[in-house]
Amino acid sequence: METTRVDKWLWSIRLYKTRTAAGQACRAGHVRVNGDRVKPAAAVGVGDVVEARVGDWPRVVEVARVIETRVGAKVAVDCYVDRSPPPPTRDVTHLLEGIRDPGAGRPTKKDRREMERLKGRRAR
Repeated sequence: METTRVDKWLWSIRLYKTRTAAGQACRAGHVRVNGDRVKPAAAVGVGDVVEARVGDWPRVVEVARVIETRVGAKVAVDCYVDRSPPPPTRDVTHLLEGIRDPGAGRPTKKDRREMERLKGRRAR
């Protein structure tokens, strides 16, 4: 087997959870093979570079082995070379907004208004 469908391959290497999701990503224009937008039935072979947007993270993988069936995660990793940029860092400042010291007791009306202001809600 020298080539396979791009949607099958993306599903087989576990980049997308279902083959349907891989096909929808192709139809939406989120998948490129060697720089060109492709339909789900486009062929991929060894050496092709596949760019796919998975969630908010752009993934860039090179085809190292062509497979058509879904395999285990350890085997799937051997079928591609990951050239993706590092995942975006998570902004944790919004997590710290509502944290109070342990044992601080029940918040006062002033404390509550301050927390609502930090969360972006309008204080009454």
